[in-house]
Amino acid sequence: MPTLILVRHGRSTANTEGLLAGWTPGVALDERGAAQAAALPGRLAALPLSEVVTSPLQRCQETIRPLLDARPGLRAHTDERIGECHYGDWSGRKLAELKDEPLMEVVQAHPSAAAFPGGESMRAMQTRAAEAAREWNARVERDHGADAVYLMCSHGDIIKSLVAEALGLHLDLFQRISVEPCSVTAIRYTRLRPFLVRLGDTGDFASLAPHEETPGDQAPVGGGAGAP
Repeated sequence: MPTLILVRHGRSTANTEGLLAGWTPGVALDERGAAQAAALPGRLAALPLSEVVTSPLQRCQETIRPLLDARPGLRAHTDERIGECHYGDWSGRKLAELKDEPLMEVVQAHPSAAAFPGGESMRAMQTRAAEAAREWNARVERDHGADAVYLMCSHGDIIKSLVAEALGLHLDLFQRISVEPCSVTAIRYTRLRPFLVRLGDTGDFASLAPHEETPGDQAPVGGGAGAP
């Protein structure tokens, strides 16, 4: 079966403002995010991509645009199932305000039981994303062969949930996974099981150095802003 390249969108204005964007309209890439997107075609130059699938949200569309411009023959598709988690009433709020909400403790420690007020559950988020990946795997294999490579541009929590699903990890463990803005994660699917062959690769190790915003034992809901 095909190899799936998962790209998280570049750093957004919501990331730098500390907001939980969700499906809030008008969230664009910031200056650094635009630079990350511009570098993406070079980073992926060696990959014979057969298809591109993207979240409908603006920050993903902007991230993938330079790659599509560099490869005018590459087909692009939009799939709402790999759009961000529907955070409902939490959308657009400051993460600093949300950290004291009782639900945040559940999101951190028991996400399989977390459902956002006016939004969706994290279980539903993972289910729709995994169904999309399976369906696109079958479609890409049918159209391009079992050795095909294709790309999905999505969001932090979506990518983390797909990694957990591929590794057979319970959703309650997915907060242990980290994917930075414009990082590349690769899952190679086979008939019997998937293999995680890259995780959160940015080619930049600056985020491993200590800095003031190191979150300690809290996972950044929505994915975080990456290196300062």
